[in-house]
Amino acid sequence: KAEDFVEWIPNNIKSSVIDVPPVDATISATFVTNTTALKAMFQRLASQFSALYKRKAFLHWYKGEGMDEMEFQEADKNVVDLITEYQDKQDATVGGDEDEDMDE
Repeated sequence: KAEDFVEWIPNNIKSSVIDVPPVDATISATFVTNTTALKAMFQRLASQFSALYKRKAFLHWYKGEGMDEMEFQEADKNVVDLITEYQDKQDATVGGDEDEDMDE
C-alpha cells in the first residue's frame, strides 16, 4: 500500500539486477524493502510467540540446547521495541508534529 511508505525516507527501496541465475533455475528475483507495512508482520509474530511462550510450548527443546528463558523474554522485548519504532515512523509527518500545526 502506498500509505505504508514514508515520504521523507528517500531510499526506502533497494533494487539491483544480477545476471547470473541460481544453478537450478533460469531466472531469479529478490526484492528487499523497508516499509512500515512490516509492522503488521512483526505484530503477528509477536502475538504468535506470546501465545506459544505463555504455554511454554517447545521451550524445553531450546532449554535443552543451552538457552536460558531470559533470552526469550529479551527477544520478545526487542520485537516489541521494533514494532514501536515502526509505529513511530508511520505516525511521523514530513512537516513535524501535527499538534504544532494545530496550535498556529
